[in-house]
Amino acid sequence: MSFFIKGITAGLMSILMTVTLVQAGEIAVIETTLGNIELEFLVDKAPGHVKNFKELAEKGFYDGTTFHRVIPGFMIQGGDPNTIGKDTDRSTHGTGDPGYMIKAEFNDTPHDRGILSMARSSDPDSAGSQFFIVVEDSHFLDNKYTAFGRVIKGMKVADKIVNVPTDRRDNPEDRVEMKSVKIVKR
Repeated sequence: MSFFIKGITAGLMSILMTVTLVQAGEIAVIETTLGNIELEFLVDKAPGHVKNFKELAEKGFYDGTTFHRVIPGFMIQGGDPNTIGKDTDRSTHGTGDPGYMIKAEFNDTPHDRGILSMARSSDPDSAGSQFFIVVEDSHFLDNKYTAFGRVIKGMKVADKIVNVPTDRRDNPEDRVEMKSVKIVKR
């Protein structure tokens, strides 16, 4: 019996390790109107957030959304379905979600330049689809927002985005659209 249980345990561990390796071998490519940004995921730090982001990307949820909040010296934020379409009501930008919320997965990853993190309201468990990329170290966010990835290519694109002219709500005057967000093998 002990041999049988050890065999099952070893088999399950092998499957789990294979799934983790497959997820670690995938990246996201955000094609924007200003260039591409490539992201690797922190599966070991925030598996639920990585899974959520990948599932939304694979459904095309992010395609056509914009970076609707850009603050020089801080971050660029996107992923709101309310930003799809050129004639959207800009006053609703930043309020959209996928229709559900996910639990926070705060971790020890510092919010250094290039970190991908989930946006949320004052409720720690209110993240859904909106995310941000840190353009300057922002350690005041550490252990308060879920870091779940990092930019591996395209920080110059993020720098272009954060420096576009904005309105008084930090929303770019001209749309900075995510044409597509694809999950691809590394």
